[in-house]
Amino acid sequence: MRTIAVSMTAVLAVAVAAATVATAPAEAKSCFKKAAEGVALTESLAKFQVDAALLQATDWSIYFTWVGGGSTPGYTFGPRSYKCSPGQVMGWQCKGSATLCKL
Repeated sequence: MRTIAVSMTAVLAVAVAAATVATAPAEAKSCFKKAAEGVALTESLAKFQVDAALLQATDWSIYFTWVGGGSTPGYTFGPRSYKCSPGQVMGWQCKGSATLCKL
């Protein structure tokens, strides 16, 4: 009977340890997906507007740093995807999204 109690205690300890590891985040960063739209005279400017809107919606300080030097301190700015088409009247309209992660 004592062997069963010791075995059950060991199983319970392993189960508690496994549950603790399972609930802990795998990485120390939080990621989120954002979407935005840009309209401009050229396709590249419309994409730039999408990127700017994505960063502005996340954190204005990283937007200013990105415009000034191309970096986003404290965040990763993953690959962006765009769907662009000629505008209704003129120019281009791009819809885009990206995954950003706070480090």
